[in-house]
Amino acid sequence: MNIAQKVLTTVALVATTLSANTLVTVNGKAITSDEVNEALMQATQGRFKSLPEDKQQQLGQRILQEMVMQEVVYNDAKKLGIDKSKEFKDELAKVTEQIKKRLAVQLWQKRVADKITVSEKEIKDYYNKNKSEFQEKERVHAYHILVKTEDEAKKLIGELKFLKGADLESKFFDLAKANSTGPSAPKGGDLGTFTQGQMVPAFDKAVFSMDVGTITTTPVKSEFGYHIIYLKDKKPARTLSLDEVKKFIEQRLKMDKFKTVVQAKMQELQKSAKIVPSK
Repeated sequence: MNIAQKVLTTVALVATTLSANTLVTVNGKAITSDEVNEALMQATQGRFKSLPEDKQQQLGQRILQEMVMQEVVYNDAKKLGIDKSKEFKDELAKVTEQIKKRLAVQLWQKRVADKITVSEKEIKDYYNKNKSEFQEKERVHAYHILVKTEDEAKKLIGELKFLKGADLESKFFDLAKANSTGPSAPKGGDLGTFTQGQMVPAFDKAVFSMDVGTITTTPVKSEFGYHIIYLKDKKPARTLSLDEVKKFIEQRLKMDKFKTVVQAKMQELQKSAKIVPSK
């Protein structure tokens, strides 16, 4: 089994496994699922599992191949005696010192952060004073058929205007796939969910004045052509509840406190440190 095949059969395991499984061995050195998983999480900033399955496989394959090649090159470098050279040792010493400082600072910050707490009262007070931050605009879920001429649009409306419910939605989907010139045509004209101001003005004005489950009975003209719109769903504007935003507020308040504490601590440390500017 080659490297690519190995990845494709194990990448799902890499994403979920709790134990280290050897994926491939290079000159006696095992590369485990834990090592690949850590590299994947670093490469995606922790968002690997949220990627589509095909993207996970592609990235998993690339990361494992890179790790294999790195091991191969490292082995060759050792054969050439590079790891024994003065240049290597000097650079290693510099890098080691940088890592030591960086790690120490990270752990220092973590220790400060771990001591910071936020009370229920603080969270509730912030929510009550900043409700405008948690307002969700009115949203709609719409489909459209985009054609070049008004006559084309009117003809399609004629095929739709007497339909209702599931029949209307199904017919609209089929006509969009067959006739729409827009990029959403393969999805039956589905534009997803959006708020006011995200679409061109004429389209925006029309769609937000519609009733759910209806179409526009006259073509909507825009700079792109003529639209027929089907409104699948509409969600009114609302203010998110405290329960919905509690975790977000807690993290924000913790971060604000963290910044304040760190800034004060750093000023204190600077005052007590012996800092001598060069002449």
